[in-house]
Amino acid sequence: MTNEAERKMQFLFALRSRGVTDTRVLNAMERIDRGAFVRGIFAERAYEDMPLPIACGQTISQPSVVGLMTQALNVQPRDKVLEIGTGSGYQAAILSLLARRVYTIDRHRRLVREARQVFDALGLANVTAFAADGSRGLPDQAPFDRILVTAAAEDPPGPLLAELRIGGIMVLPVGQSDTVQSLIKVTRLDTGFDYEELRPVRFVPLLEGLGQD
Repeated sequence: MTNEAERKMQFLFALRSRGVTDTRVLNAMERIDRGAFVRGIFAERAYEDMPLPIACGQTISQPSVVGLMTQALNVQPRDKVLEIGTGSGYQAAILSLLARRVYTIDRHRRLVREARQVFDALGLANVTAFAADGSRGLPDQAPFDRILVTAAAEDPPGPLLAELRIGGIMVLPVGQSDTVQSLIKVTRLDTGFDYEELRPVRFVPLLEGLGQD
């Protein structure tokens, strides 16, 4: 077995052993090479189940957390998905294989530029990346079937809840930025919102406004 195949098997095994069991999610994570999103000295660690630093003081999330968040989102093939916090673009790329359209927003222009280059190189035509204030969502394109937030807020942001269609699902970390946060699944019902706590996580805080780069 080649190193590449072995590495991929170990990668998928790590995902499964940490609770990522959805076949569609595993297939998408097998097809999207995390190595394409990790640069410089950390590139050789792209297949380890750990978060890694990227530009602008941000991180690319741990693959098992990406898998668990994607699994909780339960994306369907006709869904229109909004992601807040593009980062490296890795999560959006996985979503693009599961959804009809993905809109992804980041406050750092440099990250959006670099993510677009990777999306183009991988031929992911159904992802649109914007530099904008993610805490406000993307009202022009609302409502969304699914919303994924990859930065922690103290509460689910009101504008994002408003952009979720009835029956839609939002997955996000909630909590103070310097303590352990909880991954929350929010389902919009006719009568309001249903909240389900999934697991403890740690994410960078959700900040308003655009970054300086």
